[in-house]
Amino acid sequence: MKIGILTSGGDCAGLNSVMRGIGLYVYQNIKNAEIVGIPDGYSGLIRGECRPMPREEFERLLDVGGTVLGSVRTPFKMMTVPEEDGSTRLEKMCANYRKMGLDCLFTLGGAGTHRTAALLCAEGYNVIGLPKTIDNDIYGTDYTFGFHTALDVVTDAIERVRTTADSHGRTILVEVMGNKAGWLTLFSGIAGGADAIILPEIPFNIDKIVECVQNTYASGKRSCVIAIAEGAVLDSEAPFKRRERAFIRLDRGETTATRHLAEIVGERTGAETRGTVLGYIQRGGRPSAYDKVFSTRLGSYAGKLAAEGRFGVTVALVGNRITFNALADIAGKYKLVDPESEVVKAAEGIGICLGR
Repeated sequence: MKIGILTSGGDCAGLNSVMRGIGLYVYQNIKNAEIVGIPDGYSGLIRGECRPMPREEFERLLDVGGTVLGSVRTPFKMMTVPEEDGSTRLEKMCANYRKMGLDCLFTLGGAGTHRTAALLCAEGYNVIGLPKTIDNDIYGTDYTFGFHTALDVVTDAIERVRTTADSHGRTILVEVMGNKAGWLTLFSGIAGGADAIILPEIPFNIDKIVECVQNTYASGKRSCVIAIAEGAVLDSEAPFKRRERAFIRLDRGETTATRHLAEIVGERTGAETRGTVLGYIQRGGRPSAYDKVFSTRLGSYAGKLAAEGRFGVTVALVGNRITFNALADIAGKYKLVDPESEVVKAAEGIGICLGR
């Protein structure tokens, strides 16, 4: 059995750990198995590039950050658009899948990666997906690998921001990754003790945030810390489509709501206010202990699916059980924070402001 592996989209902790789980299971349990790594995600498959991945390589990957195969974002919307030579990227991937002699392809990635994997399945090719993203927004799984490591990093950052904010009596907005989904902001905001949490799923009212800041100082605190998702939306922007909101912000010289909110909060409360963008630190570094265990479970289970001939699926965590979903059922769907969920209510119940 010849197996290909690729990692696509933004990197995160756990990619190498998942590959290790796949590789060790396959070499341990599938006779005469051969594994090749495809560099740079779907771009490598489009180019027809691959390299051997012996068992010894997988044994070294447990706590290595990033991805040894490299990763490139390849937009889903471009997969079926004819290129200069008249063929589409999808057609090139299918041709190279055959040329490589693959019996199965593992695709490690987020929502876009899963949509492309579903396209390959629809063309009759054997694909198994694995849910990777710090955003935790892949439909059908409770958690994605990489999320818990990022959660540890962001929580630590918020806690560190608190001590410096206390020292100087400041209000600090901490911008967290998450365009469509606010899972990382919500969980890290709670774990880090933020005074306010602003999510893409709950358009925020500036007056409510200003009131929160004022009340925080009135309670005797020396600082106010706000965790804000990069995809946060003002309630006045909510009626507009994403592209329209982008133009509105560009007119202000901004791409997110963070700086705009920081300026208004500072003006209206009189508090010295700063914004800080955590950026790529959230995706880097070695995986946490949780993600190493979780990634191993996902990778091993994916290898088992291949051994059993179960294709056209993606691995998932439901409850405390590793299982799978059909790619066709989850492709193109996002798992977003429910504004009325228990965890949101828990945050509001202890006095955290969500801007509504």
